[in-house]
Formats: sequence, structure tokens, C-alpha cells
Amino acid sequence: MSEDSCNLMNGKNSKSLSIALIRPGLGLKGRKKYASLACLEPLSLAILAALTPSDIDVVAFDDRIEDIDFSSSFDLVAISVGTFQARRAYEICDKFKSLGVKTIVGGFHAAFCGDEVLEHAASVAKGEAEALWAEVITDLRNGQLKKVYEVSNRPSLSGLLPDRTIFKNKGYMPMSVIQFGRGCPHSCDFCCIKAYYGNSCRHRLIDDVILEIKSTGRKWIFFTDDNLLSNKQKAKEFLKAIIPLRLKWTSQVSLACLDDNELLKLMKESGCQCIVIGFESLNPDNMKQMGKGWSDVTLYRKKIAKIRNMGIMIYGTFVFGYDSDSKDVFEKTLQFAMEEKFFLVNFNHLQPYPGTPLYERLKRKKELIFDKWWLEDNYRFGDVCFEPSKMTAVELANTCHSLRCQFYSWPSIFKRLWEFKSNCKSLSNLFVFLIISYISRQDIYRKHRLELGLHGGRES
Repeated sequence: MSEDSCNLMNGKNSKSLSIALIRPGLGLKGRKKYASLACLEPLSLAILAALTPSDIDVVAFDDRIEDIDFSSSFDLVAISVGTFQARRAYEICDKFKSLGVKTIVGGFHAAFCGDEVLEHAASVAKGEAEALWAEVITDLRNGQLKKVYEVSNRPSLSGLLPDRTIFKNKGYMPMSVIQFGRGCPHSCDFCCIKAYYGNSCRHRLIDDVILEIKSTGRKWIFFTDDNLLSNKQKAKEFLKAIIPLRLKWTSQVSLACLDDNELLKLMKESGCQCIVIGFESLNPDNMKQMGKGWSDVTLYRKKIAKIRNMGIMIYGTFVFGYDSDSKDVFEKTLQFAMEEKFFLVNFNHLQPYPGTPLYERLKRKKELIFDKWWLEDNYRFGDVCFEPSKMTAVELANTCHSLRCQFYSWPSIFKRLWEFKSNCKSLSNLFVFLIISYISRQDIYRKHRLELGLHGGRES
């Protein structure tokens, strides 16, 4: 008697379970599917792969850079989704549903729009994967998937090494995405981090992170923490520990952390090449309204000088559309960014994400143009979906795009390049400055007015 026959007689299915993990793309520009020239590994998929038992077959698809295998061979398809990718995620769910394949959707958007997700997916996951994926796997084995998986407890982050074998030969940038901690102590009203993670700021064991870094075999690292230095003591311990690794790293940090000279020194010694800072506004009234009144705009230049003196390049972000913003704010902000010769800048308009205080406030005041902008047929990337106080939505959108075009013009790029303390302090900084400036310039034009989703599952 064959082994398969024995398994069937014993009530066992010899076919191993198969799960597809998917990172949805953004949408179309013209008739082409958009993908940045600098795609990074989607860490959430590697975490799910690591949490999946070894007897289950796992395959990953990144919709940005490859075609999805729409077949009925999968027992479950898991999709991690943000708000901008929601429309495409639902197209993927609907396609698999037509083939009789169940899908489960998690991520920030799923946590705040669960009922919407269930119009397309079999299940929704609300919470962190480490706390609920084991239950999903158990129910999958038993053929009893629930509609809703929800946890409010914050799981331990120790002992987990993301499984990057799923990224083999996919053509990502040669920079590994690593996480040291989750959460942020601040409560910016446009940010969904606080709404999702609550007041918790948790960190992995330093030894676990070092083991993961070494396993990648790479020296270029992006620490994907929402605020890498939120706990100064833990940050100092961590930075001291990674000094021997001789890394070149980038991460998001808060200006509130950069008054500590010891911390700045350790950033330099541990290989910090660039930091992403949310300056947000040059207007103190705006800073108060967004919940960042603790950030003193009069000290921006002083703190920038300290960072630059360490040889660290600055990626600054600004947001426009608060009540105190009049039309003169744009030129002032562009001039500030140019004078400081930032490496990169994002000039963003306010984007009300579901689950944030900003979204709830605008919805309550009936100032949203679209309640669910991410599903609107007429919405395009870069559109403003609320009514600003001192300009029209179209004026705000167009001016933000104009600022980006000016900042990433070739004359601007070469003017900012000649900043000898950071941007061209070394051959490494010079190389990164030129390559990423070029990619950012391309993305501005390729993403502008992009359609979300591929419309009914049409593949490009």
C-alpha cells in the first residue's frame, strides 16, 4: 500500500498546506504599473514567513515588481496593506475569491477599516502578527477560519528572526530593512502609529537585532523604526553594540532626541549616514495643532547644524494644509530647505488616514471631500481630499507638486550637493546623494496623478 493511501486511511492529507504572502502595488500611471526604482524588502512578509510553521509551504509576491500567481493552489493568501494600497488589495482579494481561494488582510488599514476589508476578504487581522498568526494557522489547519482576528495585547518582540529567503532573486535595493523597536511616544494628529500601537514603545533584544543584521550579509541598513531614538538609554546601548559592524544606516528620528550630544556622537560612530526628521512646519501654531508643540521651530537651524557637523545627511519632511497655512508658507519652506541644503525633502499636504485624529476631526467637521478617498474612482495620487482653510484643495495639491519639482530640479540637486560637511563629505555620501536624488526626481513625475489600483484586476 502506498504512503499516500496510508495517510488517507489514517485521516491525513498528504498535501502540505500552501500560503501566499502578498505586498500589493500602488496603481497605474497611464497603462503601466507603478514601481519605484528603489524598492525595499517588505519586512512584514518576512515576519509572517518566519512565524509560519516549517511544514507549510510559503511563497511571497511583491505586486510592485512581479506578477502574482493567481491560481487555486493556495490554501490561504495573506495580504499586508496600507491605505494607499487598499484598492489594489481588494482587487487581489476579489480575484482569488473568484477562484475559491480564501484571503486574510492585515496591516494598518485593516485595523481601522475591518468591515470594509470583509467586503472582499474572508478574514481580517487586527493587530500585530506575532500575537495572532499562530491562531490563524491553527484555524487554517482545521478548516475553520474566523472572519475577524483581533488582539489588543502587545506581543514580545524577542526571539524572532524574519525569514528573508522569500526575497531571493526579487531585485530589491541592496539595503536591508531591520526593526529595533515599535511605537512612538508622540501623538501627531495626522499619524496612525499612535492609534495602532497605543502608548507602547517596545524594543527587540539587541542581540537578536545584531544576529539579524549579520544574517543579511549587508552593510547598508534601513532601521524601519517609527522613532529609532525614542528611548535614549536603549538607543545608546544599541548604537554602542552596532559600532563594530561598520554599518551605513538610515532611520527616522525625532528632533526631541537630538539635544543629547552623547547620542549624536554614538550615531556618527555607529555609521549613521542619513536621518529622516519630521520638521513638519515653520509655523508654531501649526505645530501645536498637529500635536508637536514640544518642537521649537526657532531651534531648527541650530539642531540642523549639530547634525551636519557629525557628517550626517538630513531627509526633512514638511506638511501643508493646517489652518494657519496661507499661500506664503510654501516659498518660505522651500527657501528654508534650500538654505539648509537638505539631502532629501518631502513636501506633503495633509493626508487624512483612517484611524487618525486628523481624519476623525475632518470627518466630524464635514471637511472631507471624499470620506473614503482611497476607493474613489476620480482620486489620483497627490490629490487633496479635504478643504483647507486659506486655499482650495487644488491649489494645495498643485503647489506641493510644484515645490517637489523645484527642489528636485537639476540645478537644485547640484546646488545642494556642495555641502561639504555632510552631502559630499565622503565618496559614500556623494554616491548616495546622487543616486537617491535621481530616483526621487523620477518618482515625483512617475507617481503624480497616478490611479490607485489596476481597476478590476487588469494586469499590466
